[in-house]
Amino acid sequence: MRPEIDRSEGDVNLGDRRTAWQAQHLDAATRELLDEDARWFLHQSMSTPCLNALEGAHGAWLLDTAGRRILDFHGNSLHQVGYGHPTVLAAMRETLETLPFSPRRYTNRPAVDLARRLCQAAPMSGARLLFAPGGTAAIGMALKLARVATGRFKTISMWDAFHGASLDAISIGGEAVFRRGIGPLLPGSEHVPPCDPGQCVFGCNGSCALRCVDYIDYVLRKEGDVAAVIVETVRCTDVQVPPMDYYQRLRQICDRHGALLILDEIPIALGRTGHLFAIERYGIEPDMIVIGKGLGGGSIPLAALIAREGLNVGQHISLGHYTHEKNPLACAAGWAVLDVIEQEGLLERSRRLGDAAVQRLRAMATGLPGVKEVRGAGLLIGIELHDADLAEAVLYRCLSAGLSFKVGQGNVLVLAPPLNVQEVDLWWALELINQALRKHTGD
Repeated sequence: MRPEIDRSEGDVNLGDRRTAWQAQHLDAATRELLDEDARWFLHQSMSTPCLNALEGAHGAWLLDTAGRRILDFHGNSLHQVGYGHPTVLAAMRETLETLPFSPRRYTNRPAVDLARRLCQAAPMSGARLLFAPGGTAAIGMALKLARVATGRFKTISMWDAFHGASLDAISIGGEAVFRRGIGPLLPGSEHVPPCDPGQCVFGCNGSCALRCVDYIDYVLRKEGDVAAVIVETVRCTDVQVPPMDYYQRLRQICDRHGALLILDEIPIALGRTGHLFAIERYGIEPDMIVIGKGLGGGSIPLAALIAREGLNVGQHISLGHYTHEKNPLACAAGWAVLDVIEQEGLLERSRRLGDAAVQRLRAMATGLPGVKEVRGAGLLIGIELHDADLAEAVLYRCLSAGLSFKVGQGNVLVLAPPLNVQEVDLWWALELINQALRKHTGD
């Protein structure tokens, strides 16, 4: 019997459409490589067995082993400046030739420079940070720091959230595909409904009255000893953008109950939503913010936990102490990413192109019964459909034509192109999606 398929996080690798797509599009050499991959890697939902195989990536484009170009609007949310940006590659090459690694006990100029730059840019008055080799590890450091700083261990996080795949991260995460059958998880990991005006469990019916925030207030009051509230500033998996006063209320509530506010911006910081940090659009200061993915320039793993100055209280323990904690190669890439964002005006470009893309998609969706809503923040765009089967059909039709994107929560087409994507490629992708939707809704 085939196991139950959970579609909440991306396209799955167990469906009939994937098998049919591979039968039509893969050549013998690719099949051989995929068979080898499936032979040696442990199988897991979504990533192994794989869909296809790659041999190149440049800018917004992937190149598969059959020589086909694929416009990548997925990118695991890490290619804000595209793949192989010359500025990033030059910084990495120079550092690789002089200081490929920095052992423990030593610091290095790339790490110090990047730390200073990020802390000075962070949306808090006074900041310090720790680097980590990935966002999941940085989330773990945030949880440990919250325990040290408050003397408490409980957390409140959101159902449907994703914070990473390690045991501590899935404890605060809210997606069944990561949690099912894995327990017991971290004690004290309480969950509440997320801000989702379109499907509000409190009956907001599309017009948010912030009842979800009121419920957090209620839970914090009842628990009495919560260390932190952890939330994705803008939920990346299905592009949920809270209303403007959501975080003002949440900040006040956390302060009232002595809970820290930790923001997970691993996939959305560095310009994805049109701001260097997504929380800047809301005008409040978090206690901690976690970033990653794009910080490594689409090439090398790098993440950071940024905390306000008053949380520098963990000198007696090791919050992270990772082997690659101050990796000079990764930090050089991170500095170059910030240079590219600044020099190419990618924050403003993300806002401008994102607004134009949402308007165009809404116009295209007029009269299409399969489309429920189009929403976005910068160049993070979600097209929510009424049906998960339709979402999967549109995905594979677009993959056949050379466009890749994510499907989130089963029925949301999530578009996350590089911030420097060529406009002609962006408009081509939107028209391709439009055609796929019309084909599969009988228009």
